[in-house]
Amino acid sequence: MNEANNNPTLTVHRAASRGSGDHGWLSTRHSFSFADWYDPGRMGFGTLRVLNDDRVTAGHGFGTHRHDNMEIVSIVTGGTLAHEDSVGNAGSLAAGEVQVMSAGRGIRHSEYNGGKGDLAFFQLWIIPDTPDVTPRYDKRAFPDAGPGELLLVAPMGHTEGLNIHQDAYLSRLTLDADHPLQYALNKRGHGAYFFVIEGSVMIAGVHLGPRDAVGVENADRVGLSASRKAVVLAIEVPMR
Repeated sequence: MNEANNNPTLTVHRAASRGSGDHGWLSTRHSFSFADWYDPGRMGFGTLRVLNDDRVTAGHGFGTHRHDNMEIVSIVTGGTLAHEDSVGNAGSLAAGEVQVMSAGRGIRHSEYNGGKGDLAFFQLWIIPDTPDVTPRYDKRAFPDAGPGELLLVAPMGHTEGLNIHQDAYLSRLTLDADHPLQYALNKRGHGAYFFVIEGSVMIAGVHLGPRDAVGVENADRVGLSASRKAVVLAIEVPMR
């Protein structure tokens, strides 16, 4: 079945429609309701609950705080992210690195700018498929290999990407004028939320600029094209 026969349902979120917060040390944008920003129509996309676009100044960060029963993914795009948690993990991530943390039955952690310049990263929260698991942490570098699809995060037991406790797939899609893409969803009943990190793209017939996004449901495949280099985060999740 191809995309045209799927009668896809589209939800477009423009960059300017996101929630925002400016705390001096932290500039943040929320794709879905978070903290003091609440929109009853934007409580998530399927099991994707949070997508925050954060920039943190040097010497600052998020102090130690608790989470439970959430899969938390951090994707660093600039600077250095320093991580420490209550189960003994400590270290730092540079641009191009991704970390996953299963909060499970409860974990405390802190995230700080570990460098001298600004730290830029995306933080995603995904509702797990299994409650109260043993907390866990993992990280990996994903170098830019040019145009194509690179799987960053996959369900537990998958041989590629970092694993989380949800039937979810996070991929980095890089395309240009000579390399359009057809994103094939992994499972029926899944939806895909495409967030433009860099450049301008056409996704499912919708033109999107930097930080714009489109959620696609009821499709097996989704077409993406660009006239010059663009980078897109594809977040495929069960629609509950």
